[in-house]
Amino acid sequence: MSCHCQTDLGTPPVTSDHTVTLTIDGQQVVAAAGTSVMRAAAEAGIPIPKLCATDTLEAFGSCRLCLVQIEGRRGYPASCTTPVEAGMRVVTQSPRLAELRRGVMELYISDHPLDCLTCAANGNCELQDMAGVVGLREVRYGFAGDNHFDAAHAQPKDESNPYFSFDPAKCIVCSRCVRACEEVQGTFALTIAGRGFESKVTAGADEGFLGSECVSCGACVAACPTATLAEKSLIAAGQAQRSVATTCAYCGVGCGFVAEVKGEQVVRMVPDKSGGANAGHACVKGRFAWSYATHPDRVTTPMIRESIDAPWRQVSWDEALAYAASEFRRIQAKYGRLAVGGITSSRCTNEETYLVQKLVRAGFGNNNVDTCARVCHSPTGYGLKQTLGESAGTQDFESVLSADVVVVIGANPTDGHPVFGSLLKKRIRQGAELIVIDPRAIDLVRTPHVAAAHHLALRPGTNVAMINALAHVIVAEGLVDEAFVAERCEPEAFAAWREFVLQQENSPEVVSGITGVSADAIRTAARLYAGAGNGAIYYGLGVTEHSQGSTMVMGIANLAMATGNIGRPGVGVNPLRGQNNVQGSCDMGSFPHELPGYRSVADAAVREAFEARWGVTLDPEPGLRIPNMFDAAIAGSYKGMYVQGEDMAQSDPNTQHVQAALRSLECLVVQDIFFNETAKFAHVFLPGASFLEKDGTFTNAERRISRVRKVMEPLSGKADWQATQALAQALGVAMDYRHPSEIMDEIAALTPSFAGVSYDRLDAAGSLQWPCNDASPAGTPIMHTEQFTRGLGRFVVTEYVPTTEKVTRRFPLILTTGRILSQYNVGAQTRRTANTAWHGEDRLDIHPLDAADRGIADGDWVHIESRAGETRLRARVSERMQPGVVYTTFHFPNSGANVVTTDNSDWATNCPEYKVTAVQVSLGEQPARWQADFTRTDADQHALLPAGPDA
Repeated sequence: MSCHCQTDLGTPPVTSDHTVTLTIDGQQVVAAAGTSVMRAAAEAGIPIPKLCATDTLEAFGSCRLCLVQIEGRRGYPASCTTPVEAGMRVVTQSPRLAELRRGVMELYISDHPLDCLTCAANGNCELQDMAGVVGLREVRYGFAGDNHFDAAHAQPKDESNPYFSFDPAKCIVCSRCVRACEEVQGTFALTIAGRGFESKVTAGADEGFLGSECVSCGACVAACPTATLAEKSLIAAGQAQRSVATTCAYCGVGCGFVAEVKGEQVVRMVPDKSGGANAGHACVKGRFAWSYATHPDRVTTPMIRESIDAPWRQVSWDEALAYAASEFRRIQAKYGRLAVGGITSSRCTNEETYLVQKLVRAGFGNNNVDTCARVCHSPTGYGLKQTLGESAGTQDFESVLSADVVVVIGANPTDGHPVFGSLLKKRIRQGAELIVIDPRAIDLVRTPHVAAAHHLALRPGTNVAMINALAHVIVAEGLVDEAFVAERCEPEAFAAWREFVLQQENSPEVVSGITGVSADAIRTAARLYAGAGNGAIYYGLGVTEHSQGSTMVMGIANLAMATGNIGRPGVGVNPLRGQNNVQGSCDMGSFPHELPGYRSVADAAVREAFEARWGVTLDPEPGLRIPNMFDAAIAGSYKGMYVQGEDMAQSDPNTQHVQAALRSLECLVVQDIFFNETAKFAHVFLPGASFLEKDGTFTNAERRISRVRKVMEPLSGKADWQATQALAQALGVAMDYRHPSEIMDEIAALTPSFAGVSYDRLDAAGSLQWPCNDASPAGTPIMHTEQFTRGLGRFVVTEYVPTTEKVTRRFPLILTTGRILSQYNVGAQTRRTANTAWHGEDRLDIHPLDAADRGIADGDWVHIESRAGETRLRARVSERMQPGVVYTTFHFPNSGANVVTTDNSDWATNCPEYKVTAVQVSLGEQPARWQADFTRTDADQHALLPAGPDA
């Protein structure tokens, strides 16, 4: 067994320019002022036994195992809570200390089950380790006759959580789980109840883990030094044989994990303490919801069929790829070069995404390539490019710990980006003030210990009016950072913007009537943000998924520049990317008008560099965006599509329109790990690979490039990059990469912002944030520090143009959509895990007044109708909503959130207006027409699948 005290330094590190010198066990030690004696000793290679201390939590000093002697002091202080002092002389090992520590350990063991050989934590238990370290060989105390452990009075196990068990009998009440829940996660779901020998850990009001506020992040499990909190996967499979460092494939935070593996079986995923984005923390999805990778629904054999009504036929890879290539060539010969295209995936690696856009451009000979970022964050790319000169966020996540005021607009970090959400909550608990601008009362508005100072509950669709009003106050009240603007921004553009925002139509009094937020609240929020030492803005899809998404992004950038909140820690414009590689898919040239690195296909010099490397001539004309592809398919001019890792039939708006477009295609090739909604319209199905089955990189929301490493062999025999390469070869494209590292080398050679990136450098550094090149060889955590990428920052006039989606007597409510913590995107992965214990269906949240007007009670089935379609969900009556606004998620295909959303979109990028749909809600027992059709067609399509394990 390993000694944990040698690898876990105990108590978080202290950063200080001042150092002190002391002596520990006769050895002279230099440590930062404020460092604990335990950490100073550990850094000098001198281990001190401990149980309650850990380097992820504040010192607590409860276990009394880390006692030391300090010359000139009485007693035996705890080393974890004792700071170093100059000239201090410390003894960590002596006969008296050994006696005291054995006595302490004996008391712990006397009240602990003697089942070490069968314990789930055998080989991974700090209590066992420390018993050996202090030399405990026998226990003199007994509480139940001959037994040391009083089994008759032990609390029963709590097995309610699907991922871990809680055995109070093994708890030593060290409080590490409670402190982890408070300090790391910020949920405060655990407490110590009782006193003395009656002390125990409880979840919520002693209601069990599943019934409490616990969000199953696993921080308590990671902190537990015994088997009190034990992962069920580890109990079932036993200890791992090897480990592989990799990166989570869920949200845009990009957490680092260490996959512990036994043979080809993943035993557990352990958050990596060295992970640049998460520093050892995680959420329920990344920590526990990985079993989908080996779910029986996985399709692992290629399939083809001649029409979407014909049965599927399992074939070899060679036959499937040859058939797909021949169909694409047939279509181009018949309908022209522009009749085919491809969709890249924001869930696949940078290298795989790069290959798909290369296949389209070099193989199809056009620029008809797009990505799911079109329907989520394309306004971010456009808006930040126009104002700051770079299509990405400005900060690293750690920057938030330096913020004095944080503005969260149209984002729900605790559900959508939970590890960053925990970091944000930590900063709020430390004293930073929070402004939430959102139609709903999200958790950050209501959660104890971190409640927002201000909640501006604006009406959906009025974001731009709100940002203009905030700007009006800042300019009118003289809160502009004039020195920053004069030095860093274009004067003419600023002057035009200043004149615009001062117009009466942008005043809080006028905008209050548009947004529903009082003028006083708008003024207070504007003053707070502008007056902060460091003001940071974080935003999400509630900003971008609007008809004025690009305008709003530019408005946010305007506000940051006007107040000088750019270019240092604690400030910035920070888009919270939804999926694990949305940023990377954009970086890799997935848009029809841009090559990798956001460089225009119309730029001859840029094209020439790619043409020289690829050995082809590239089309200088931009290709079709996703909505254009659908329209062209229905019109009959677009006939073939290669889709890697996306499910547009479920995720894109106006589902009936999307399905009509897919049905019009003569050859749809879908590459995915599961048979999804889009695959129902496919002619070729290529089995995909999960993140556990591939090598590559992901780029998260802070531009952090992290390695993805293969944990097990691809179930289908090919990783996604290999399948794309084989399809390209079948099309006659020269691709012959032996490993994804060679693809990254090509990306680096052709993309200035990635010029310094290689697998060797990533392995050495852990991760790198682009731009990473000769100018920034170590990467760039914070952008625009001295000047903007475009040179001078550019203010843009952001006129508020109301959405054309209006409420009427027929459709009097506004529907907006979002995500929930336990599920992810369209649910293809999380629905195939135990996460359905928390969220097994999508529901419609409705305010009590709107529910009462319609005779709707909590749990009732309701009918939702819009101009685009209808669906049926169960209602959840909730005061999180404002009257007139309803809300739902979109994680289940039979819910149909996107059946009712319209095809309205952002004026600049065609990003759909998911967040504003006029609807009517009424009691309704019967399923909507499409839901009845869905049930029938779903059964019909699955009946066409081959029988067997791949069905």
